Amino acid sequence: MIGIGIGIVGCGRIGVVHGTSLQRIANANLVAVSDPLEANAAHLAKMTGAQVRSVDALIEADDIAAVIIATPTTTHYELIHKAARAGKAIFCEKPIDMNAERIRECTAIVEECGVPFMTGFNRRFDPGFSRLRYRILRGDIGDVELVTILSRDPSPPPVDYIRSSGGIFRDMMIHDLDMARFLIGEEPVTVHSVGSCLIDPAIGEAGDLDTAAATLTTASGKICQISNSRRATYGYDQRVEVHGSKGMLRAENMLDSNIEFADENGFRRAPAQPFFLERYHAAYIAELTSFTRALETGHAMSPSAIDGLKAQQLADAASRSAEDGCVVRL
Repeated sequence: MIGIGIGIVGCGRIGVVHGTSLQRIANANLVAVSDPLEANAAHLAKMTGAQVRSVDALIEADDIAAVIIATPTTTHYELIHKAARAGKAIFCEKPIDMNAERIRECTAIVEECGVPFMTGFNRRFDPGFSRLRYRILRGDIGDVELVTILSRDPSPPPVDYIRSSGGIFRDMMIHDLDMARFLIGEEPVTVHSVGSCLIDPAIGEAGDLDTAAATLTTASGKICQISNSRRATYGYDQRVEVHGSKGMLRAENMLDSNIEFADENGFRRAPAQPFFLERYHAAYIAELTSFTRALETGHAMSPSAIDGLKAQQLADAASRSAEDGCVVRL
């Protein structure tokens, strides 16, 4: 076989993204896929040429060195333990678990078994965001002082999903909380968040919010502001701005087209790309490229299981702050 033998557990939307991404990576060989829904597994197998196997057969197989976990969050804990005990490298979609203590237990089994582990925070690998961070580290804007992150979906997910999502802070903002740590370069020590239900009353009836904001501060006084909404009529809104002592860096939205039209009515540009599958297409390929390269070289995985834990702790703090109306100290 050519390349690192990889298996995917979970062949839904994100499993398909990972399966097709692996086809673009020279040192990756998607050997097998597994899903409780046979049709899902058969579909991804047909797309990629992989075999369909049971979960246990996939995890125990000698021709598979790494397992991608793309199943619902409630199944991650058991699958991580199985894969770690089988000696497999693990790539797990965020969040590792909805409970920080269970994430600690996952981290412990990974360390005990000595297997590589990567948490799937794909936005770190977006070409624009990763280049922005490189320029921060290079010192282009001096000391980081203020980070602003805007993240707005074009429309809310189904209410059935909302009920099991863990809430907007754990499901949606967790990406931005990880990005805050990625860009600030220091750990936040306080979180103050607010939230409302302005888009769909059914979301509120399901116990969640659809509009939220959070302010994070570090021990040295650096600030990050995060704005989330489940509705953006103009497309998938993903922007970052970092202000520093010597200047500012900004990553703008990805548009459907870079063509701008002007006439007597003014200037017009294309809308933002419609959703995360288009917006982060390159990022998904880049993160699995990083995963397989780390397996080849033996370098440390990043984002790690600890990164997954810290993002979850921030999401928990933001949720608690919105519920209690107070600043949460970490």
